[in-house]
Amino acid sequence: MIQGEDGVGAREAQVREEQKAVLLTVDDDPSVSRAVARDLRKRYGQGLRVVRAGSGAEGLEVLRELKLRGQRVAVVLADYRMPEMSGIEFLEAAMDLFPRARRALLTAYADTDAAIAAINVVDVDHYLLKPWDPPEEKLYPVVDAMLEAYRREPDAPVAETKVVGNRWSRRSYEVRDFLARNAVPYRWLSDTSPEAERLLKAAEVGNDELPVVITPEGSALVAPSAAELADAVGLATTPATDFYDLIVVGGGPAGLGAAVYGASEGLRTLLVERQATGGQAGQSSRIENYLGFPDGVSGAQLTDRARRQAVKFGTEILTSCDVVGLRAEGPARVLTFDDGREIAAHTVIIATGVSYRELEAPGVAELTGRGVFYGSAMTEAAHCTDEDVYLVGGANSAGQAAVYFARYAPSVTLLVRGESLEASMSHYLIEQLRALDNVHVRLRTQVGEAFGDQGLQGLRLTGAEGGGEEVPAGHLFVFIGARPHTDWLEGVVERDEHGFIRTGADLVTDGRRPAGWLPDRDPWLLESSLPGVFVAGDVRADSVKRVASAVGEGAMAVTLVHRYLGAS
Repeated sequence: MIQGEDGVGAREAQVREEQKAVLLTVDDDPSVSRAVARDLRKRYGQGLRVVRAGSGAEGLEVLRELKLRGQRVAVVLADYRMPEMSGIEFLEAAMDLFPRARRALLTAYADTDAAIAAINVVDVDHYLLKPWDPPEEKLYPVVDAMLEAYRREPDAPVAETKVVGNRWSRRSYEVRDFLARNAVPYRWLSDTSPEAERLLKAAEVGNDELPVVITPEGSALVAPSAAELADAVGLATTPATDFYDLIVVGGGPAGLGAAVYGASEGLRTLLVERQATGGQAGQSSRIENYLGFPDGVSGAQLTDRARRQAVKFGTEILTSCDVVGLRAEGPARVLTFDDGREIAAHTVIIATGVSYRELEAPGVAELTGRGVFYGSAMTEAAHCTDEDVYLVGGANSAGQAAVYFARYAPSVTLLVRGESLEASMSHYLIEQLRALDNVHVRLRTQVGEAFGDQGLQGLRLTGAEGGGEEVPAGHLFVFIGARPHTDWLEGVVERDEHGFIRTGADLVTDGRRPAGWLPDRDPWLLESSLPGVFVAGDVRADSVKRVASAVGEGAMAVTLVHRYLGAS
């Protein structure tokens, strides 16, 4: 029974309304905004919640709120010409929040060429010419098609996960970073906020036990491990069976590429990842030299698409599972997890990538996660609005991060040990850095010390000739070196002096095959010294450290897996 506005029936009606998927329209012209919303409500108001915004910024605010509240967005319509943020820029940002939502541009006839280009640049699904009268012929068929596409792969309603923590707590940062990198919607609450205090009181948890993760079901996890957190938010941590055709270890571009091609070609495929799919590439704010994305793509966007594609073809993905051992048992290849569990497969592809080398300077280790971060740590961007940011490194990852943080911080300084950027960074990135007034590059400079009480407060910088200069700094992001995660393979496969895995012809010396090699053939390209175990991406010795080459090697490794299985 429907009651008054302040009755139970009204509240139930509001809940039902909020459970509907959203159709969002964004236009800075009030008359156009009202008209398109009116026409959309006329046809779709029963099954969808039509929401309108008056600017790109307002539209993004709406999307962020919907995301945090776990609600769904089916279709987004945006006007092409809007001040401050164009429709294309808005739709590109909207993709990061709701990648499954269908997207369309509202445009005048004169802008048709730009609208068509946007279809390739940011995956816009359609464009609509203004005016759209009659809507039965020019508006509704397009929206119907987008809704049909959305219903084939909809967003599931997601209840809210809350994280209560302290900004200067390393573990609080790690929890936020884990959730963000695994595309888990959550709401961050500082422990000093009234809402956080109420939640901690209800959970009977003290401020000295942070962080606390509160699940949508109301359970409170106190300082959870990665595996506990993964289980709580619905990420798979246990394999469905104990034997597979192919197990891929590592969920970066190489591992995701292998998973997509393996599963799509009929192999029972399992992908095992320690932290979050995407690897270092998944943390990149912008990849601009990847084929097919002329205006660039964020690492998060690329990773999300690859992950969804792998799952679509049947790949099983395990998160927060650390592989610590590999051995051969007859034709099977057996992997051991850090908790003692074992799982086997006919073949294995190792794509564990590399991690940034630790910065060895006094104070850095103590302040890691409290102002000092490895990689982009994009969850920290909101805290950089009034602080000087420093980055260490001279390769593309550091340059991409500098461009990204320049949008938030008043000053971004890139600290480079070498004589120039040209030897280690792509030309397009160097040009972008030169065009940014708030980005500064300091060559022949290193971090001599990091200091601060609660969190990072400053750095002591040293030059090639020694000495030291103290500078205030709220954030330090480190992008130095490449350290492969292969200690668990010692004595199992051959590695070079730096820990990278040797493959193919590099394993044959003066015509001699690797010790213990049984097949009557030389190791194939990308095959390790253990037959049936292949290697792809940055972890392979002498590989090209690029996203495109990693994806290519992942696909190529699957071809060799088929060859191996056919010959077995």
